[in-house]
Amino acid sequence: MDLLQGKTGLVVGVANERSLAWGIARALHGAGARLGFTYQGEPFEKRVRPLAEQLGSPLLEPCDITDEDQLQRVMDRCQSVFGGLDLLVHAVAYADKSTLQGDYMAVTKAQFLQALEVSAYSLTALCRIARPLLRPGGAVVTLTYLGAERVIPNYNVMGVAKAALEASVRYLANDLGPSGVRVNAISAGPVKTLSASAVSDLSSMLKMTAERAPLRRNIDLDDVGRAAVFLMSDLASAVTGEIVHVDGGFFAVGV
Repeated sequence: MDLLQGKTGLVVGVANERSLAWGIARALHGAGARLGFTYQGEPFEKRVRPLAEQLGSPLLEPCDITDEDQLQRVMDRCQSVFGGLDLLVHAVAYADKSTLQGDYMAVTKAQFLQALEVSAYSLTALCRIARPLLRPGGAVVTLTYLGAERVIPNYNVMGVAKAALEASVRYLANDLGPSGVRVNAISAGPVKTLSASAVSDLSSMLKMTAERAPLRRNIDLDDVGRAAVFLMSDLASAVTGEIVHVDGGFFAVGV
């Protein structure tokens, strides 16, 4: 399906071939989109460059999501290469690994602020700096998790950060809506990704989800990618400010 034929986009947050961001990028490319990528520092370039080349990307830039000067340089490159953007994928999150176990209240102020800056505020900064490039009919998608809504053991400060991210989605949807740009989030079920591996006892989360989710299985990158294509295509032209759960229905189960 060429649902995104002629569209251009930027994907922020691919770490490797197991990233949810990579699943989204593959799906967007398969639907016809032309994509640019960023990577977080030199160590990640060797992982991301082959993936970007695999999709024929004309743009690959380093970007520390907390450095607004770097964000501006990336947007300047997008302006030069694409002339504007229709699609913007934000798939960035971080918390000190020591905070993803034990009691939430053990988090320090510095750890708390770092998690909120990288995992939540970065979406606001990205949208503000990208705003002049976003064309009417454009769409922004970010990634969240059920830990923003419910207490998930060991998710701790990341749950608080994701809750702030989800609130930001609603406010950004209101800010960008008059320009014809939509903002949504995908609340994905647990997947074995580089970032998820930092959460203690991830294997138990995966096992429990597969046993209790209505679909009785875990999700994969393709599930998330297909949802992103929907949200970023004209099929979702009146959908904004929404948190779409792609977790086999686990979010709906009580006991």
